Formats: sequence, structure tokens, C-alpha cells
Amino acid sequence: MNSAINFVELENRIIAATYRNLMVRAKVVLVDKASGAALAEPVTTITSTMPVGSLRIRLPEAVRPGVYFLQARNTHGEDIARSVEFSIG
Repeated sequence: MNSAINFVELENRIIAATYRNLMVRAKVVLVDKASGAALAEPVTTITSTMPVGSLRIRLPEAVRPGVYFLQARNTHGEDIARSVEFSIG
């Protein structure tokens, strides 16, 4: 199965993204490109049984300016999809 997560836009500290072929209980995390570390929050869990969908992720105030990407992980914590990089200013 070829999973994908696509960054759509960032507006008013809300990330819009779409996904394809993510299983129920997969997690979507925000990763800092500079360090390669996933942030502790926000973490979004896929709850829909539909194979395609969209996400709206509100950024906490603690998220600093920088370059980030979204990463989807399966229930075993393995990386299964990654979005393009985007800047948070």
C-alpha cells in the first residue's frame, strides 16, 4: 500500500493536509527539519476508516519558526509517509 500525506497550506497557525492510504490509528506528527526530531505536540491520530481524507492541525504557541514537515507513522511507530517541507514564520 502506497501511503501519502500532502501539505496543503498553513494559515493562522492551522495546517491543512490531505492523506491517502493511512490506516486507522496511524499518527501524524510535525517534524523539525533542522533537528530531525518529531515535536511532542501536535500529534494527530487518524480515526476514519476511509482510505482518503483531510486534516486540520492547530499549532501550539510553543512551535518556533523554522522549516518542518508532516510525517505519518503506523501503529508500530514506523514512518510510512512524509509531506513536503514548509516554513513556519
